[in-house]
Formats: sequence, C-alpha cells, structure tokens
Amino acid sequence: MKKLIILFVLFGTLTAVAQTKGKVTGSLFFNYHKDMTDGAVQKSAYELDRAYLGYDYSFSDKFSAKVTLDVGKGTVTDYSYYLKAAQLDYKAASWAKLSAGMIGLNQFSDQEKFWGYRYLYKSFQDQHSFGTSADLGFNAELSLHKTLKMNLFSLNGEGYKKVQDLYGKYKVGGNLVYTPTDKITLKAYYAKQDSKKLVGTVVVENPTVSNLAFFAGYDMKSFRIGGEYNIMNNGKKFTDAFEDHDLTGFSIYSTYVINKKVELFARYDKLESNKVGTATANWNASKDGNALLAGLQFAPIKGVKSSLNYRTWNYDDATKSDNSAIYLNLEYKF
Repeated sequence: MKKLIILFVLFGTLTAVAQTKGKVTGSLFFNYHKDMTDGAVQKSAYELDRAYLGYDYSFSDKFSAKVTLDVGKGTVTDYSYYLKAAQLDYKAASWAKLSAGMIGLNQFSDQEKFWGYRYLYKSFQDQHSFGTSADLGFNAELSLHKTLKMNLFSLNGEGYKKVQDLYGKYKVGGNLVYTPTDKITLKAYYAKQDSKKLVGTVVVENPTVSNLAFFAGYDMKSFRIGGEYNIMNNGKKFTDAFEDHDLTGFSIYSTYVINKKVELFARYDKLESNKVGTATANWNASKDGNALLAGLQFAPIKGVKSSLNYRTWNYDDATKSDNSAIYLNLEYKF
C-alpha cells in the first residue's frame, strides 16, 4: 500500500510539471468476469488487472525521453510495479531513430495494434511468452522506403521484469514491415537469444532460443482481418531455454466496425508443442490447445472503451476441463 501511495504522489507531481514541460500518460484495465469452467473455485470477480503511468518529455526536435511504470498483480502483494520504459530517443534523420535504455519493442506491437483489444486479451506472442514488450538495450528504427521500415536491436533478453541473468546473455534480431498500400500490412520478425547456465561449478552454454514470426493484415476501415504464424525453437518460453522444446502457433482475428462507437470482433488462436525424443506426448500437452474469443466493443468517448465478450480455451488434452468465461472489460486511457 505504501508503494502505491508513493506512486500516486509521483504521478501527481509529474502531472503538475507536465502542464508546462511534458505529457503525462496513463491507462487502466478493469474487468468483471464470470468463470463457467467446470470445477472453478472462483466463479466471478472484479479485477483491476493493470495500470500504466508514464511521462513523455521532448528536449528538442531530435531528443526525447519517456518513463512508464507498469502496475499489475503481484505474487507476494496484491499489486507490484515494474519499470516498463525508461528510454532516450534520438531522431538522427527523417528516416532513422535510435533508442537506448529500457525500450518498448516491436516484436508484436504491430499485431497488437491491429488486433486492437489489448485491454481484454494479449496478442499471441505476449500471451504465450514468445517475447516481451520491453527490454534493456539498443534499438534502431529505419525507414528504408515510404512502404518499408526496419528495426534492429540488441538486448539483454530477459524482459523488463528481470533485466539480466547472472552470466550475461543477449538477444539480437529485427523486424521488416511492408505496407504497399494503406490497407495492407506485411511483417516478418526474427530474433535469437544465447544464454548460459551453471552445471555444478561450471558455466556452460544453453541452447540458443530463436523466434520466427510472420503477420499479414488487411484493413478496409469498416472491416479488418489479420493473421500471424509464430515459431519458437529450443525454449519453453523466451527466457527458458530447453533443447528441442519447440512451440508453434497461429492467431486469426477480425473486426467489423458498425459505427465510430461500436465494433464486433472475433479471434481464434492455436498453440502446439512438439514431441521430444521418444516421448509419446507433446512436451507442453497440459497447455496446448486453442482459444476462441468473440464480443462487442462500445467506445462512448475518446479514451474510454468497454467490451462484453466470451472466451474459451479448449485443451488438446481430453482429460482436462476446457476453460470458458464471460467478461465485461473497461479501459480508461489518457
């Protein structure tokens, strides 16, 4: 509680300063849900899932900085907070921007933006730990053509909640995003991450975790549809290297815009792992499966969104009960 009070005092101070020198940003995710899964202990609940509090500041036309705090559910206390962003941006040219520090990443930002409903459900790679939305390091964003942009990065690879392991490892890679028209977006992503571990008293190399992803989206303003295919090799998640443990999956999502305030949406995800060695079952069989999510969004004014939606997760393991729930989600953003 004391930590939250400190956060709000800091937020109030930044708000006062921002009136003349910068911009305060924030968003909050709230929901009520009813769990209809067989045997569910908690049948329903109100939740404040997450709050982002930030401050953006421009030193000049070329230099700017931002700081963002991520307040979410903690494992020890009800809420804990992390430094989500603390980056310096340098616009070296009209076609080049360099960033350093705790950087917001582009691994799944385009997919997340196209999906459009992050406040109620994460994008596929984020949901299944194929990567993280921020990390410590350097990033270069380059506009190669009016239709083609690229970014290259070198990062610690641990994400923003655990910024470095004991032995040092790095994640390198990049994106290519091609927009031949204002309706079509195509994206390719690749990254690899080396790591080390302690075996007895000897530090040895871990398997290299790699990610490969493709995305395509078609947006006609009143209707949009997008799809992505994702591969992660040698990792149970992007920070947990395991030889020959792979995950693959795809996500398809679509939105129909009724008017400026009302939208209908649906999404289907599929997650699958491989068999390791002589095993008869996939190594992630207890979590493999598919998700279906559908609902309606109502946005009465700028900065406020609400959604009534249904979601289910069907396990490939027939011995497990499928999850299903109805959610009422709210987002407040400024």
